[in-house]
Amino acid sequence: MQQAIAIFDSGVGGLTVVKEIKRQLPKEKIIYFGDTSRAPYGPRSAEEVRSYALQIVSYLIKFNPKMIVIACNTATAVALEDIKTILPIPVVGVIHPGVRTSIKNTKIGSIGVIGTDGTIRSRAYQEAIHMISPEINVVSQACPAFVPLVEKGLFMHQESLDIVRRSLEPIINEFMDCLILGCTHYPFLTDLISEVMGPEVKLINSAEETAREVSAVLFDRGQLNSTIHSSPEHEFYCSGDKDLFQKIAQKWLDEYVEVKHTSLVR
Repeated sequence: MQQAIAIFDSGVGGLTVVKEIKRQLPKEKIIYFGDTSRAPYGPRSAEEVRSYALQIVSYLIKFNPKMIVIACNTATAVALEDIKTILPIPVVGVIHPGVRTSIKNTKIGSIGVIGTDGTIRSRAYQEAIHMISPEINVVSQACPAFVPLVEKGLFMHQESLDIVRRSLEPIINEFMDCLILGCTHYPFLTDLISEVMGPEVKLINSAEETAREVSAVLFDRGQLNSTIHSSPEHEFYCSGDKDLFQKIAQKWLDEYVEVKHTSLVR
């Protein structure tokens, strides 16, 4: 049986990572878990998020994956290092891939970061950026209204533009040329965010960069699936509303998705 890449998130946001891995690594099997019954993670304490992440990892490891991807910025910020220490397989988060890409792309040395309350509060992006380039200016803004929009499937609604505009208002006039979408839910809102921030600000999609990192790590370890005729059957699980998750997943991935409900991590 083909070993899978296991991916988890607080909800549907990690589907942005799934979409990119499917595009970049179409032969790889994916097992996805969305903790929709406890989303969003952003307002929760670091201890609570860390506990949830460890529960989910304990569940996913039963599938014998070859890698785990923490497709949640909040969980990456507080639990990545803990999870790395307890697992014998590679664990990839979503913060450093986006950081490296933003540093490569900024021409003026000023980068914006938007994320959940928990991610912004952790200062994980600022610290990661300054670890590589201490001179770069970092502008941060929490956008707690974005995740509920996506979790309710409202990311295609034009009326959501008003919410996006109000959330980004504090940084619209800030000096920056790159803006990191520091939550995997946010690429669902790319068009609206771009409309508000303007064409001169390049949006950095951490999902795309994370997929590239997954590919590089598996290549280095000789673990990329090399089967000539491979059509993997992906598996999707969630802890909350299965029907809503399925509706959003099918719209985003543009294909039929079967979702199973599990309460094993509750």
